[in-house]
Amino acid sequence: MTVLAKITLAAALLLSIAVPFGAFAAGEKTKGRYKTAIGVNVFLFMATIGVAAGLMFTGHAFAAEETAKAVNSAAGWGYLAAALSTGMSCLGGGIAVSAAASAALGAISEDGSILGKSLIFVGLAEGVCLYGLIISFMILGSL
Repeated sequence: MTVLAKITLAAALLLSIAVPFGAFAAGEKTKGRYKTAIGVNVFLFMATIGVAAGLMFTGHAFAAEETAKAVNSAAGWGYLAAALSTGMSCLGGGIAVSAAASAALGAISEDGSILGKSLIFVGLAEGVCLYGLIISFMILGSL
């Protein structure tokens, strides 16, 4: 990995954090301001991921030898698969937990005797995240 690539990646990571919330911090607190900040943050984060993926799949980020480039390119796909399996399952699990937990809290506030039954549904939603993590460990173990 060249010095220029390291500087570019570090600058993109810092900008993806600093720009959205630093640039929009002053002024009136409106809902549109936060939407703009989140949009800019997502855009810069995806650009950083694109640069990192480009470095990962070209092999320049890990080694200079020809054989190591081929291995690292294949390993890059494995790392991407492991990251996606964990990330997407955690996103889905978070959405499921938010729905199940809010419904469980509403039900418990009306009848406290159903606490155990409602915790089962929240636990099942959290299990989705664990399944994704187990799959990513299996993928990483096969690399």
